[in-house]
This record gives sequence, C-alpha cells and structure tokens, in this order.
Amino acid sequence: MKKTKNIFWLLSVFVLALYSCSNDNDDSLKLLKKVVETSEGGTSETTLFTYNGNEIVNMDGAKKRKDFTYTDGLITKIVQLNKTNQLLETIDYTYLEGKLVEVVSLGNYRFKYIHKSDKTVSYENFSIGSGNQEVKVYHGTLYFENDNLIKDERILDNTAVGVTSNYSISFDYDAKNNPLYSITGYKKLLDQNQTISSNNSLIITEMTRVTNGDQIISSATFYKCSFKYDSDGYPTEQITENANGNSGYLKSEYFY
Repeated sequence: MKKTKNIFWLLSVFVLALYSCSNDNDDSLKLLKKVVETSEGGTSETTLFTYNGNEIVNMDGAKKRKDFTYTDGLITKIVQLNKTNQLLETIDYTYLEGKLVEVVSLGNYRFKYIHKSDKTVSYENFSIGSGNQEVKVYHGTLYFENDNLIKDERILDNTAVGVTSNYSISFDYDAKNNPLYSITGYKKLLDQNQTISSNNSLIITEMTRVTNGDQIISSATFYKCSFKYDSDGYPTEQITENANGNSGYLKSEYFY
C-alpha cells in the first residue's frame, strides 16, 4: 500500500512538472517587442516595448515615450513624453469593480464612462481649460462584439446653435491575434480605440454628418489594412492604405 502511494505521488509530481514546463514554453502567447513603421516616402520609425512579466513597462519610440504604472493588475497611469518639445502628459485611469470609469489628462481632457447591461459603454468627453474649467466637447457610445470594439458613435456638443454634428468610426476584423491584447490590463483602456481589441482591424470606416437647418454635409473615409501572419496567428507585417487621409500607405513590421 505504501509503495502504491509513493508511485502515485511520483506520478503527480511528474504530471505537474510537465504542466509547468508546458506553460513556461507556451509560444502561442506572444508579447510585442518592437514595431518598425515605414511611410510611403521611406521614412522609418522604431518603437521598443519593455515588460515586467505580462505588464507593459514602457513604449519607447523616436518621437514619444510612454511609461506605464500598474495597481493590482490594472493600468492606472501613463506618463507620455513628447521628445520633440520635452512636453510631459500624465494620464490617470480610475476603475470601479475592474471596469474603467474615468480617464483624466491633467490640464487637457477628461473622459467619463458608464458600462451598460447590453455591453455597450456610453461616455462623455470634456476639455479642461485654465482654472480646471471643463467644457463638454462630445458624448457617444462604444459597441463591442467578440471582444472587439466594432463602433464608436459620437455627437459633438460644442457646435453652434441649430447645428448637429455626428461622427462615427467602425472596424472590421480578422480572426487573428492582436499582439497588444496579451498585455495585462491593456484591453481595459477604452481611450485606446481598436488597439484594445482581441483581433486586428482590416477595414476602418470614418463617417461624419453635419446638419444645419435643411443643409446636410456628409463624408466618409476608408482605411484598408492587409496583414502577414506567423504560424501562431500573430501579425508580422501590416500595410495600411489611405493612411493619414491620403492615397499613400504605412507599413508596420512586428517583432516578438
């Protein structure tokens, strides 16, 4: 009986060891280490990513650097340095029961979020002027499907009397892995647009509509993205057409 117990114990340890080694060597979960972006004109910029485990420490690019602070597994602060003019921006994130409820960039703007039972998120955006005076700029709704942000609809609040201005941006996705989604807490950052989604956006559609009495002015802009992937379904290259609102392109190369 004692020999049987010893064999069972040894087998248990062996199975646990195999499980641990399997997790330690799991290459299906990848963290982005470097992005090289090249414009149509051939200008390249490199951004490096540093981590502590799965928590992002900083994103360091040619023009900007972002340093991240965590509290209990949630990103609670981003300090951004504009390297061109050495201007610092501090962005604070506040959560309630693990859900983002407020984003504040001191002296710049504030977002307030309300999470609805239908999984949409309504929000308000305020600009912050001198003396911390706030002016409501726009309000809107975020729509999600399959852990992807599929649409952001907003109405501008600072228009002239009698003028209504609507804006929306929608995203269509592939079924592959967004490399930023693996970063601890990153998917909670509702102010980071489609980069918080689990997949990669293939088509981005921006729509604007301005109504002034009987006059309606509308426009649409489309961005098409194509990807190359590695064997684990992570993008290695992205080509974005009509980048920056022109007929050119932006090439992004991803390294893990």
